[in-house]
Amino acid sequence: MIDSHLPAIIALTFLLFSVLIPLFGLWKEKLCHPLAVLGAGIAAAYSIYGFITYLDTGAIRYFFGGWEAPIGIEFVYDGLSAFFAMVINTVAFIVLIYALKPARTELEGKEMPYYSIIMLMMFGFNGMVMTGDLFNLYVFLEIASLTGYALIAIGSKPAPYAAFRYLIIGTAGGTLYLLGVGFLYTVTGTLNIIDMTAMLPMVAENTAVVASLILMVIGIGVKAAIFPMHGWLPDSYTYTATPTSVLIAPIGTKVAAYILFRVFLYLFGIELVDAVVPLSYLLGLFACAGILYGSIMAIAQNEMKRMLAYSSISQIGYIIMGLSLANPWGFAGALLHVLNHAVMKACLFMIAGNIRMQEGHSDISRFDDGYRKKYPWTMASLSVAAISMIGLPPLAGFFSKWYLALGTVDNENWLFLAVILISSLLNAVYFFRMLEKVYMKDPNKPDEKTLEVAEYNEVSGSMLSPTILLAISMFVIGLANVAIVSVLLGIAPF
Repeated sequence: MIDSHLPAIIALTFLLFSVLIPLFGLWKEKLCHPLAVLGAGIAAAYSIYGFITYLDTGAIRYFFGGWEAPIGIEFVYDGLSAFFAMVINTVAFIVLIYALKPARTELEGKEMPYYSIIMLMMFGFNGMVMTGDLFNLYVFLEIASLTGYALIAIGSKPAPYAAFRYLIIGTAGGTLYLLGVGFLYTVTGTLNIIDMTAMLPMVAENTAVVASLILMVIGIGVKAAIFPMHGWLPDSYTYTATPTSVLIAPIGTKVAAYILFRVFLYLFGIELVDAVVPLSYLLGLFACAGILYGSIMAIAQNEMKRMLAYSSISQIGYIIMGLSLANPWGFAGALLHVLNHAVMKACLFMIAGNIRMQEGHSDISRFDDGYRKKYPWTMASLSVAAISMIGLPPLAGFFSKWYLALGTVDNENWLFLAVILISSLLNAVYFFRMLEKVYMKDPNKPDEKTLEVAEYNEVSGSMLSPTILLAISMFVIGLANVAIVSVLLGIAPF
């Protein structure tokens, strides 16, 4: 009985806790954090169980109110949606454990609305990955977007401006997606994804279908921050509060990428997409440009959060490149990178938050060799995450790039392969710059006794434990990559 209701249970858990948090929070604000962790923990546990259930029994279709699609609303829990739900909910659970002290420090007096809005945003994210029709996907997209704007606005002084910019750009993206859905509806007469998939081959050459595909890709490209539609991202990640950036950076753009996977590979199908317009290759070129642009811009940054923001533009490019390759290795590499980047970027933003908590800044130019003595566990986690992001074995980041490289070789696409190799070198430049500051004495300040006078000053266990857990996860994912990829190849639509 529970198995058949799994999709609804996962999503509605977040909606329930978005209401419970203000109810209990008005009575006692300290209850907000444990309630948020409890809600995310329940959803994460069900998501992991749901993915295992999918592997055992296949896809689950849940009809709300007993009305079968296309008349009623349905949630579809197939391999793609189950994987994304498991990743985003598990990472959110770990991040919310971490958020206790940063939220109390940076969001004093705002914890109750903050945690409630997070639950509502996660409800939107889960609805996006599980809904079975395109209009409800738009509804959930807007729920997630509106709550995201609100969360980003709660930060340093420039945060409201960053949120407003995101609102303007994001609204334009959402509108383009909705127009695309409208065009598809006029041609097919349905909004249900399964029904529409069956009808589209018969109307593929219709101008409205071509227009809808282009509009939807551009609209979701904005939400996913695909180059050159990334303008909202750097300021949003830089100026928002630490607990918000730690949550949105590893999760937000991945859910938008899910929509592109769903539209490209499952709704239209890659043969239909390329028959209509060579969009997959064009998307791959934009991904390559984004990978290089994000890496180069990251090198130029001194603020760690801003460096990680530009790095995220580069990393989303890897995922979109895998999608554009449209072969099993590219698909597996892209989904593995969804998992890897969620873990790596959450860990790195936690590290930036740890440093800001203790030092009052995360300015890379002010790092020194005393940090490794003051924050040994945080710096060890930084080393692991940095090496994984660069793509060195046996850490997780190497293997997603490896499978993407196999996908490029399979397609004989040497340009994409060259971009992967060049970007890894660029990643090494900006991450080794940080490690050099931490593990080597500044040659310009030979007389400073930063290491000698440094004293152990790590952050609290509630912040340090999730950071270390994610660093260890990079080893685990790397060692288990063959098993993970075999599962991902099993859900590939090829």
